[in-house]
Amino acid sequence: MKIGIIACGAIVREMTAIAARQGWDYELTAIPAQLHNRPERIAPAVETKLDNWAGQFDLILVGYADCGTGGALDALLARYPHARRIDGPHCYEFYGGNLFWEQAEHEPGTFYLTDFLARHFEGLVIPELGLDRFPHLRDLYFGNYREVLYLRQSADHDESARARAAAERLGLDYRQADTGLQTLEERLVQLVSEFKQS
Repeated sequence: MKIGIIACGAIVREMTAIAARQGWDYELTAIPAQLHNRPERIAPAVETKLDNWAGQFDLILVGYADCGTGGALDALLARYPHARRIDGPHCYEFYGGNLFWEQAEHEPGTFYLTDFLARHFEGLVIPELGLDRFPHLRDLYFGNYREVLYLRQSADHDESARARAAAERLGLDYRQADTGLQTLEERLVQLVSEFKQS
């Protein structure tokens, strides 16, 4: 079975690792992670990729959860019977699994970092929020947050130093959890299995 993967740029490394570990025959294309700052643009970007790949794959895995699209991604994918997205509201949940829900209950004022976000915090988060130009906005944006929780996917790509620096820059307490890719991989494998059985 030939699998196409349309992935958010923030999870390309993880999707590639899982696809390789599973031995899938796949091709991957990425959509810029910056679209998370404009989630209304995610579904149209995915649609363009789907149309460009028309007829080339048996199954297309869409490397997004809902990711703030408000159901627009699901409405789009309903028109493409061979395309499936990852279950869940966002990547923090499909990385963290139960840990995410426990943290959300324990401390709703949590700012989450993944390997990707920790690695690109200074180049992506800070300028996108304008904090490089207007540092006084930090407390306006983050005044209701209490903690940074770094969800580390890979010890081989440890970004804890950058994650700690991000927490310090935001004036928040720092916590770290090793999540790995188990929840994400289980969901992707289930999507492939269900498609084969359909």
